[in-house]
Amino acid sequence: MPRTMLTDKRWEKLLQIMKNTGRVYNKSEHRMTFEGLLFRMRTGIPWRDLPEEFGEWSTVYRRFNLWSKKGILVDIFKHLSQLADFEWVFLDGSIIRAHQHSTGAATEHSEQIGQSCGGHSTKIHLAVDSGGLPICFELSEGQRHDITYAETLVEKLDEVNTVIADKGYDSEPFWCFVRQKSGRTVIAKRNYGKDIDKSSIDRCLYRYRHLVENAFARIKQYRQISTRYDKLERNYASMVSLAFMLMWLPMYC
Repeated sequence: MPRTMLTDKRWEKLLQIMKNTGRVYNKSEHRMTFEGLLFRMRTGIPWRDLPEEFGEWSTVYRRFNLWSKKGILVDIFKHLSQLADFEWVFLDGSIIRAHQHSTGAATEHSEQIGQSCGGHSTKIHLAVDSGGLPICFELSEGQRHDITYAETLVEKLDEVNTVIADKGYDSEPFWCFVRQKSGRTVIAKRNYGKDIDKSSIDRCLYRYRHLVENAFARIKQYRQISTRYDKLERNYASMVSLAFMLMWLPMYC
């Protein structure tokens, strides 16, 4: 039997949340389907190489694809992240290398796979709370600048208090946007010139910016996340949501 990841207690909690969505039937095989998704996320294997203990690979894939279309995994992550502490919110982005098999989707959209001198890539734009737990995220092509999705992430927050980010978010329009939301920013200044005053930044609070880096480090332990194999944006977003769900589950159990 392949190594599994969910304890009985965590599965019961996850199953209850899934049933609360009203779009997932309570079937006994759902647990092994979920374990199959976690096994693939951890190992990065192709669907066809999924061990038989999890069921037919095609059945597991079809169920995952259906849940992805309905946005069920993303909704479960949003439900779990309702416990977030919004006193401090940390923003950052991280580039994910896209495997050659993830390109060539039969759609008219880029599926958030970009092309640069480093090859094909996707970027995850992430906001974490005061405890370093994920609140929300966005996907973009790898060459997109972090600041382009900053306002989108802040818009998704239930409340805006203090936003902490690196110098990639140093933008006057973004500062004004956060102030309009009755929040404040702790953002490192870029070297525009000799007259820039960097002493005004809260250095003590800025040191905690490693919390968002830690969140990226945790999900990149899963090979399916650290290298993108999914052709469709929604499928990769569902896998990222699944990884973030595992960070939140211990808070509920």
